[in-house]
Amino acid sequence: MKDTSKHPCFNKETAGSCGRVHLPIAPKCNIQCNYCNRKYDCVNESRPGVTSGVLKPFQAAEYMDKVLAKEPRITVAGIAGPGDPFANPVETLETMRLLNEKHPHLLFCLSSNGMGILPYLDDIAELGVSHVTITISAVDPKIGAKIYSWVKDGNVVYRGEKGAKILLERQLEAIKGLKERGIVVKVNSIVIPGVNEDHIVEVAKVVAELGADIQNMIPIKPTADTPFANVVEPKHDVIGPLRKEAGEVIEQMTHCKRCRADAVGLLGDDQSASLCGTLQACSKLKPIDPLASRPYVAVASREGMLVNQHLGEAKSFYIWGESDSGDFRLIEERQAPKSGCGPKRWADLAASFKDCRAVLSAAVGQTPQLLLEESGMECHVVSGFITDALSAVYTTGDIGKLSSRKGGIAGACCTGTGTSCG
Repeated sequence: MKDTSKHPCFNKETAGSCGRVHLPIAPKCNIQCNYCNRKYDCVNESRPGVTSGVLKPFQAAEYMDKVLAKEPRITVAGIAGPGDPFANPVETLETMRLLNEKHPHLLFCLSSNGMGILPYLDDIAELGVSHVTITISAVDPKIGAKIYSWVKDGNVVYRGEKGAKILLERQLEAIKGLKERGIVVKVNSIVIPGVNEDHIVEVAKVVAELGADIQNMIPIKPTADTPFANVVEPKHDVIGPLRKEAGEVIEQMTHCKRCRADAVGLLGDDQSASLCGTLQACSKLKPIDPLASRPYVAVASREGMLVNQHLGEAKSFYIWGESDSGDFRLIEERQAPKSGCGPKRWADLAASFKDCRAVLSAAVGQTPQLLLEESGMECHVVSGFITDALSAVYTTGDIGKLSSRKGGIAGACCTGTGTSCG
């Protein structure tokens, strides 16, 4: 059993002895706050949304190794942006999977606006995420409309009170769902003078009723080129009384450092600047297992002649290789992992394809595509005769002529979670 008391943001007593690392793997965001201006290259600025680089999941795992070698007091690995983890769900889940595999002793933490987290509650619980922060600065859409420029739900953008109402509904449902799964929940509330300082205590009451464990009132940090650039940052004489009043209904965090999206080290000894070069070097790493070391190609096919099956529907794959005569030969028919296992199914599939340089299918979901490509495979969505596709993979390399959506996503309704569609 992990010791959840070793999370320095949730337990002030451990802040001087336990550290955290934020892995910046989530550049996209699904809402626009009027105080937020994300920059990725400013090592001297410390605020949420800022990072010196963006990592892919396998790069984040390598960076995690290097961080732990330098600072063994790290007890928490988290994802806090620079956008939102669930505007980048595939990358977030894969990073959590890799960390759970390599460093299961760590506490895993996510910080989200709550807009897109609901479909992934079971996944993050299964992957061992123990702490989640949801940023909620208003529980009244009229006030929320002043804080958020827009929110994005799928491909639809909402503004004003409608957008704020949708976001609020998702946030409150997220707290409820997280607590049902035994996850510790912190609520960050940005205090904005003239907008919500008289409303923050009401936020505390609402989230406390839903079971949130702690609230963190964060004074707004005015940022250039935002609608709130000229708002005066509230000091302790404002924040102190608010925390005291709200503290009657929910525990208050009082030691927040407004961490960067690539923060690393103890809360009082951030090392993101000194590790900036390491992070940037990891961001340039290439996937392991070059294609030349993989002689075979896996094909999703109903009858073994055409590439005509969705990757998620295939119960087995035809494994092909080159013959001595320069043609292609069927090596074997290889069974696929059972469906319904979430991200683990695709990790198992990738492991079974260690000797394959590519997988060909009629359609593929986001999650399996990412996991297969991270393991060193090319993932192609094609149609037509298997031999034509094999010729393109092994010889001309021009597989685009056989595909209308090279590496594409299998439809808007495809979740890639292994339930049925892949």
